[in-house]
Amino acid sequence: MTSRFLDACRRRPTDVRPVWFMRQAGRYMKQYREIRSKHSILEICKRPDLAAAVTLQPVEILDVDAAIVFADLLLPVEPMGLKLDFVSGEGPVIDNPVRTSNDVDSLSISNADDLGYVGESIQMVVRALSGKVPVIGFVGAPFTLASYMIEGGPSRTFLRTKQLMYRDEVLWRRLMGKIVDVLGPFALMQVGAGARAIQVFDSWVGALGPDDYVRYVAPYSRALIERIRSSSVPVIHFGTGAAGFFKELHAAGGDVMGVDWRINIDQAWMDISYRSAVQGNLDPAVLFAPLPELKARVHELLKRTGSRPGHIFNLGHGILPETPVENVKAVVQMVRDFKP
Repeated sequence: MTSRFLDACRRRPTDVRPVWFMRQAGRYMKQYREIRSKHSILEICKRPDLAAAVTLQPVEILDVDAAIVFADLLLPVEPMGLKLDFVSGEGPVIDNPVRTSNDVDSLSISNADDLGYVGESIQMVVRALSGKVPVIGFVGAPFTLASYMIEGGPSRTFLRTKQLMYRDEVLWRRLMGKIVDVLGPFALMQVGAGARAIQVFDSWVGALGPDDYVRYVAPYSRALIERIRSSSVPVIHFGTGAAGFFKELHAAGGDVMGVDWRINIDQAWMDISYRSAVQGNLDPAVLFAPLPELKARVHELLKRTGSRPGHIFNLGHGILPETPVENVKAVVQMVRDFKP
């Protein structure tokens, strides 16, 4: 299968810039809201027919260059023995967070097969697309998963996470090792099901400073990315709020580096000496701008990345819930029509 998305991942020239969007399947789309009105997020994730339907919606509606499986990065905490729930208005909640040495001891790393439903969703999507565009699988990065597991949900300060990290480095390393032992096989299972690339999301890594990232986190992100790359699919490594240590993030690995909107993408690419492809990095809020302004921003981004092969057009984070679908469609067309 030839694919401009996969070519760009490998820094090969493409006819036009490939484009897809993080959270392209989601509540800004009427079709998704209809399914969501009848089913919880966990139900949609765990029913391959529903997850596949939701994954395919943006490919049909937006004409993007890749599908990304509908799942949640916290799904692996369940087979590890944690109780996961999605509370409306609050987001994900873990009822029995990891706080002590005993909590880490009792985490299972042998039940990853329980996540087989994600593989089934990917297989269904691959069949439905029959080669039209590739499917991207994904996992959370070890730090982001660890912080959810310790905090018990989202956090502003990540104080419990950092306290554990600073107080008991041995315990921290045991926890991170276990997380990698679950995420590695989970990602490879997605590849086995037909995913042609894997994105590693480090959504909360911006809570750290550069030195703490290098000491406590980078070795585990690197170990995970190396495991995935052993299957010879490209890995996209995306960290949010990491503009201050983008080089260090890149040193942990990634065939493609996802760039958030807090740094100019040409600067980010230069910082890593063009040694990986880059993905990004339009501010998701720009999708609410009037079309002329939106077009100016899209063109500016495309000019910044120039004619060097290896740029995948995307946002600097996920599509926001109220985003006008027409604007997202318009962006795809703007990227396709762009003449440098």
